[in-house]
Amino acid sequence: MTATEPAPAATDVVYDLEGTLLEACSCGVLCPCWIGADPDGGSCESVNAYRFEHGTIRGIDVSGLSFINVCLIPGNVLTPGSWRVVSFVDDRATDEQYQAIIDAYHGRLGGPLADLAGLVGEVIAIERAPITHETRDGNGTLRIGDVLSADMEPFRSPDGTTITTLRDSLFSTVPGSPAYIARARHHTVNLPQYGMVWSFEGRNAIQSDYHITYTATG
Repeated sequence: MTATEPAPAATDVVYDLEGTLLEACSCGVLCPCWIGADPDGGSCESVNAYRFEHGTIRGIDVSGLSFINVCLIPGNVLTPGSWRVVSFVDDRATDEQYQAIIDAYHGRLGGPLADLAGLVGEVIAIERAPITHETRDGNGTLRIGDVLSADMEPFRSPDGTTITTLRDSLFSTVPGSPAYIARARHHTVNLPQYGMVWSFEGRNAIQSDYHITYTATG
């Protein structure tokens, strides 16, 4: 009798996303959330913004689009089901692209994005909006009309050539990718209908060139 090798498991690339992260919050620099400590002041008001330079979700091309979560985090960032968020999807997205982005970032497709979505207890609203998400010479700019505005700059080495990098942190909004420690010159959110109104200057920011991928095996 001849032994047979088991057939290799089939694999399916669920999502493969590469782009830039711009994040700003109410904490001082550096945000304690990234090392698993409680946020400054006991709660965190933050914005997590992703631009997809190149990317597919379930085979759907989402390159050039952006997605943002505006977040209220009442305590430790790692407490499951504690975040309250309003999600914004780039208004240039087709219905198919819109649904793919929401499915991935709201945790319906599994993988590292599902782990991150598990921290969210309530999605207050999902809106389409024109999003400006730019990184130039290391500086980040984020805009949604009169709803959201942030400008951030990274910390650099004494000679200005190297951006200070955060690696192997306990928490990350871009699992597996290094993050750059930054400062938001200003960070404003104006969503009174959802109880989200704040404005800060000189607070924490994080930037990243990230790559998040998830391949399901079956």
